[in-house]
Amino acid sequence: MKIEILGTGCTKCKNLFNAVQEAVKQTNISCEIEKVEDISKIMSYGVMMTPALVINGEVKSAGKVLSVDDIKKMLV
Repeated sequence: MKIEILGTGCTKCKNLFNAVQEAVKQTNISCEIEKVEDISKIMSYGVMMTPALVINGEVKSAGKVLSVDDIKKMLV
């Protein structure tokens, strides 16, 4: 599984990254987590608001910081 957090490095982006790390830890799922800060790559996903969460190439959320529990539901 590949998880990408799209964002330019703002506080919300960092909070989503931390929440994703915690959700992965709690679910004990093996995956690759990548922060994407390149604007052109973010736009290639059609995302207009950050932070955004992408799981296996599919945008799952954009423009908000999800809770750890919300992320865990997407992972299982």
